[in-house]
Amino acid sequence: MDSRICKSLCRVAVVAVLAVGLPVACAVEYKFNGASIDYAVTKTIQIDPFPIRSTYVWAPMQSIFNNRLTDIFAQQTKLRQVKRGGDLVIAGEITGFDQFNKGVGSDGYSSQVQLKMTVNVRFTNNKNHSEDFERQFSATAEYDATQQLINVQEELVTQMTKDITEQIFNATVANW
Repeated sequence: MDSRICKSLCRVAVVAVLAVGLPVACAVEYKFNGASIDYAVTKTIQIDPFPIRSTYVWAPMQSIFNNRLTDIFAQQTKLRQVKRGGDLVIAGEITGFDQFNKGVGSDGYSSQVQLKMTVNVRFTNNKNHSEDFERQFSATAEYDATQQLINVQEELVTQMTKDITEQIFNATVANW
């Protein structure tokens, strides 16, 4: 048999083996949201409303935060949300909402302002208390000092809330 034909047949055989073997060998389950929950054990989550306990208060911040926190768990897990007695319990409060001068322009006045939101979280895993914690989560956003806070506040709070709720989600159920 010609060596070229032999090499071609060998290549075809290798490709055939790989084509048949790879799909079986690569059967890996991916969870794109990062949640690693054993739903046979953990079925419910209790998310208590987070009141505002900061010195500076912007009232809509509370509902924006609470809605986003419940939504992220509803959208990215199969956990049933309950009012009391959850397998997982998330509670806490919004403890900080502050603004700081971030940059100074050549005229000596502030050119950038940084807004910081801080949330204190108490997490209880009633199925595995070794995972319980109390921790602070925070996020920042900047805006141009020529703008008034009232004009950018909703957008910045929404952005910081998204960041903080993702941090809380990752710390409580992602475990990666």
